[in-house]
Amino acid sequence: MANIKSAEKRIKQTAKRQARNRGVRSQLKTAVKQYRGLEDAQKGEKVSQAYSDIDKARKKGAIHKNAAARYKSRLARKAAAATKP
Repeated sequence: MANIKSAEKRIKQTAKRQARNRGVRSQLKTAVKQYRGLEDAQKGEKVSQAYSDIDKARKKGAIHKNAAARYKSRLARKAAAATKP
């Protein structure tokens, strides 16, 4: 355990941030799983909601910008494949 007051404060701040980020990332993963579970006909309509959840997680700093881009790219490929005849 930390002996210095500033280190103790840092530990508290880190724990608070971790809890916040854990919730945001959990919500993101749930949204992506729900999107993947949709029928192909519904994927084209719901992709914007999944994008929104990804962007919210990115804005809050819970995920890296390249991770957000990767999520969106993968979802876009799935949506494009679902809409192909």
